[in-house]
Amino acid sequence: MKSGTGELAEGEPAIAQGGKRGQAMQRLQVGAAGVLGIVMLIGLVSVIENRAQVTEANSVPEAASTTAPGDAAPQSDPLVEAGVVPDLPATPTPTASAPPPVLLEEGSGQAAERAEPVVR
Repeated sequence: MKSGTGELAEGEPAIAQGGKRGQAMQRLQVGAAGVLGIVMLIGLVSVIENRAQVTEANSVPEAASTTAPGDAAPQSDPLVEAGVVPDLPATPTPTASAPPPVLLEEGSGQAAERAEPVVR
């Protein structure tokens, strides 16, 4: 083959663009294995989906608890029962609140009187 021209020189055998026969067979086998794998994966998904539909159809439609609605168990705090945290009162006791922070209004106070005008 002449360099860079893509033409065959005299005496050079013509080789297919795909390479040799062994390489072509290997690519064919890999492609067939890939297609077979995808088909098997689709079949597996189909089987799982069908089993899920059968299970859904055979399940009890209103599967609820067997206890009566009025028989609610009293709620308890396991940490309090174990003694890890103290019993807290149901209503918080009022505490003295901090005074609100002092806010300066714009344009008032001594800092505003001492400010110098900005000259541009």
